[in-house]
Amino acid sequence: MKRLLLLLLCASFMAPLATTQEEPIPPKRSRMAKMGLFGGFTPGYLFMDVKPINTFLAAGKGAALSEGGVFMTGGAGAAYIMVLQNVRVGGMGLSGGLKSSSLDISGLRRDAELSVGMGALTVEYVLPLAVHLDLAFGATLGWGFMDLTLRQSNGGSNTWIGEQQAFGGTGTTAVPNGTRILNGSFLLWAPTVNVEYAVLSWLALRVGATYSMMSFPSWQVDGKYELLGVPSEVSGKGLMLQGGILIGTF
Repeated sequence: MKRLLLLLLCASFMAPLATTQEEPIPPKRSRMAKMGLFGGFTPGYLFMDVKPINTFLAAGKGAALSEGGVFMTGGAGAAYIMVLQNVRVGGMGLSGGLKSSSLDISGLRRDAELSVGMGALTVEYVLPLAVHLDLAFGATLGWGFMDLTLRQSNGGSNTWIGEQQAFGGTGTTAVPNGTRILNGSFLLWAPTVNVEYAVLSWLALRVGATYSMMSFPSWQVDGKYELLGVPSEVSGKGLMLQGGILIGTF
């Protein structure tokens, strides 16, 4: 009888211990919501179609622009809004350009300079993939611009009297140089995807891609006079590959 009571007493002590050993050590932790903010340098390479612009330049005896793409520089930043888990809101801005020059047999030089830029609001959802590694996907909505600057110069000297005569239309010789700027503005919208790796608690690296779409174009000459008849193919839309160095809380 005493032996039976002793066995039952031992069993009563061993049962809680066995239950405790079945629990994982350490216990599983739930994935915490992302929080914090960041900003940084986010260059990119925009593969836009410049063939319609080159057709325009060739007809005007100008040199073609490079069709390999446009290197863009700029920055981006965002902060987690906390109301929606792992959702962050921020902004971005990028700009870049291309140039070309030609010189004909009469000594007339023609320069063309294309500038492309964009600024937008960003909204992204961040999916943690592993420790320090995140996948962010979302969209941007904002404004894009494109300026095509056209210059001509015959190498002559500019004079005060010559400019006065040119303005009054009384000059007997052509102005030695002139500049026209064709300004285009667009509604910008684009899907985005980025992979980010936190090297340190305050430093992260980013690689990603976006496809920029530009709608509802508006064109002017010298930022003042309406420009009509611009082909719809002339825009800054295209695939853009991006990288980035980000500083913040990760």
